[in-house]
Amino acid sequence: MAQIFPGWTNRVPIYIALAAVGAALVVPGMVWYFFSPEFTDVGYQPKQPVPYSHALHVGELNLDCRYCHANVERSSVASIPPTQTCMNCHTLVGQDRPTLDLVRASAKRGEPLRWVRVHKVPEYAYFPHDSHIAAGVGCSSCHGDVASMEVITLVKSLSMGWCLDCHRDPTQHIRPMEEVTNTRWQPPEDQATVAAALIAERGLAPPEECGACHR
Repeated sequence: MAQIFPGWTNRVPIYIALAAVGAALVVPGMVWYFFSPEFTDVGYQPKQPVPYSHALHVGELNLDCRYCHANVERSSVASIPPTQTCMNCHTLVGQDRPTLDLVRASAKRGEPLRWVRVHKVPEYAYFPHDSHIAAGVGCSSCHGDVASMEVITLVKSLSMGWCLDCHRDPTQHIRPMEEVTNTRWQPPEDQATVAAALIAERGLAPPEECGACHR
């Protein structure tokens, strides 16, 4: 009696088993990477209602971060500046510039501008800006070199793993207090020695237990 199926079909179950094992290994890896904040969030660059250039204001004009983000040293949030902060300069500068129409309208109506938030940890996580600033962690450790950004872009994942990496070894992020707002600061060659001294001097012991961030 003639064979109904060709001989190679006997190997089909083996191929299926190998494909299943491969999928079991590859699919979780793809989900782990492609669904991670490193892949989905980094590079986020939303369009803002007003084109505010940090490269101009911070990079060229040398505005200190704390002029606009006034609460960063004493609050858990850095805060977004009220329109009046913008108008402190723009009552004299760029009075007829069309790109500032929304700023002038906001000041006239007494209603805040609706900026699009770029950096945000999940609601179930607690991140105090004041504690990190007091420890000597610079703005650029989380926000990147904003002094060179025409448009603010998310450059760090802000994931739990990323935070824990810093808490376990903050060496590369601890700097002298006068350099905290310098977004172009780079660790010196002897950073390990300098950071160790600063960590001891400030009594830093970054927590790693769940309750430190999930309260």
